[in-house]
Amino acid sequence: MPVVPAAAVQAEKSALALEIHRRLCKEYGCPVPYFHSLSPMAELVSSFLSHRTRNADSGRAFKQLRKRFSTWEQVRDAPTEQVEEELAPCTWPEQKAPRLQEILRRIAEARGHVDDDALDFLADLPVPEARAWLEELSGVGPKTSAAVLSFSRLRRPALPVDSHHHRVAQRVGLIPKSLAVGPSHARLEALLPDDWDGQQVYDHHELLMFLGQRVCQYRAPKCPRCPLLDLCPTGQARVGASAAPAQPAKPR
Repeated sequence: MPVVPAAAVQAEKSALALEIHRRLCKEYGCPVPYFHSLSPMAELVSSFLSHRTRNADSGRAFKQLRKRFSTWEQVRDAPTEQVEEELAPCTWPEQKAPRLQEILRRIAEARGHVDDDALDFLADLPVPEARAWLEELSGVGPKTSAAVLSFSRLRRPALPVDSHHHRVAQRVGLIPKSLAVGPSHARLEALLPDDWDGQQVYDHHELLMFLGQRVCQYRAPKCPRCPLLDLCPTGQARVGASAAPAQPAKPR
């Protein structure tokens, strides 16, 4: 069997990503409105709290934290048990409270302050450098760094990948099923056009997330309803299996 050059494989997957984007824009509408406009500092905290936590619960913890402490300096300097109390809606508040305080200390040491403007300088860095700077902070990985740049008021072209986005990408064949969420960020972002702006990259993430939430669900995907069914080997296999006639039992 001839070996397909890596460049040809990449071009084919990029074309698939763009066709998926086109279809889902038609399905859900583009551009997708941003769901909030936090400072990059506030977005960092919000995204950090969302690790392994439902959005409603992490959102409640974020609001409680901001209500009790009026500045990030106060969060940094408070007794850790007080911070943990406000993070109770999150998973693992006993771990997140000291880690959050350590992140705030690191930012203060690096920037000289840790207010809502402390990370605004990221607007002036190339996206790879901005992400690398954020990922030097303990507990900050590729999903959080991308979220800070994309979801905050910076609106930079960085691609977050959540569990829904990741599941869809695996099922349609954009990435291997063995590839974990973390390393999938670079692989999936490399499939998008270099000249896309922040809105287009944000749209791409949101569209795949919408599909994963509403149709391509973890336990019971609604494959017959999917606008990508003809592109998706996983969906075609599932639909084909459900449509196949039952085989008669073999006589004993």
